[in-house]
Amino acid sequence: QVQLVESGGGSVQAGGSLRLSCAASGRTFSTYGMGWFRQVPGKEREFVAAISRTSRTYSSDSVKGRFTISRDNAKNTMYLQMNSLKPADTAVYYCAAAVRGAPGVRDSYDFWGRGTQVTVST
Repeated sequence: QVQLVESGGGSVQAGGSLRLSCAASGRTFSTYGMGWFRQVPGKEREFVAAISRTSRTYSSDSVKGRFTISRDNAKNTMYLQMNSLKPADTAVYYCAAAVRGAPGVRDSYDFWGRGTQVTVST
């Protein structure tokens, strides 16, 4: 089992940057595929980016070229560097860990954090 805690959210103006972190408990962080999802009220939780155990990365078309996912297994931490933020990026961002499965599929993930709010204003 792994516990996940997100941090780094906040309010920023359009065009700005934020870096989210996801700290994981336990010694098996390196064995999990990791992902970031986001959700706004009334909508489905949507895939943002993922990174495999071997650090292969995936991202949604809506964030490609602006967001970068990375992981530091020595620190049991995953990151999401978000640049050129837009108001449409406003959401609660969740990190998640998967034992196996397709990286972009929400149901592949076994453990979830509680989320961190990101608000982008014009």
